[in-house]
Amino acid sequence: MTLNIVLVEPQIPQNTGNIARTCAATNARLHLVGPMGFQIDDNKLKRAGLDYWHMLDITYYDNIADFFAKTIAAPATTTTAATAPAAYHTPSATAADTLPSSAGAANATSAMATTPGQTAPTAFPDTAGPPAPAEYPDTSGLPFYYFTTKARHIYTKPRYENNSYIIFGSEPKGLDETLLRRNTDQCVRLPMRPGARSLNLSNTVAVAVFEVLRQWDFPELQLTSRDLATSPTPR
Repeated sequence: MTLNIVLVEPQIPQNTGNIARTCAATNARLHLVGPMGFQIDDNKLKRAGLDYWHMLDITYYDNIADFFAKTIAAPATTTTAATAPAAYHTPSATAADTLPSSAGAANATSAMATTPGQTAPTAFPDTAGPPAPAEYPDTSGLPFYYFTTKARHIYTKPRYENNSYIIFGSEPKGLDETLLRRNTDQCVRLPMRPGARSLNLSNTVAVAVFEVLRQWDFPELQLTSRDLATSPTPR
């Protein structure tokens, strides 16, 4: 069973490092879609990933059009090295490591944001909205799932298939709404208490990963540990 975690234009290296560690520990593939807000060899990224980076199955894409072209038309080629291919585009230094200065933005993902006081996130209106760009395909019938608070379904409702792609947007702005409108039936969200604005991106990814693995009965993962009752009593 293969699980794919997709980060579209991630901006905070510590979040991506934490997500990389989650993917390495659970055998999930990590897909990084540019442009990103940091260099792939950023020290903050490596510190968050610790010594798990070499265990990653990781693929890089120039942009979201590149991602969809390679994952829908043909399986993506994975790159396990810790540095990006030479063709990978990295943003200018002005975008590196920092986010726009707004309260709580540095540690949250607006893909999970809500307006304070709402009883529930607002679903997409029935109006069609602007036409979706050509790089935003209709993925109905394919195992692509988009995390957003505007979804009608909670994340436990889908029965995740083998080779599912779990897709997250950037911390400051989430996934493009035109992409979400084109794939509303595949949008899912985490429930939160009224007034809660957001969840941290790396925490959200971890919740999603373990829900999928729970449905699959945690394939190839260690399910048992030593019995504490028979272990020596700590001094």
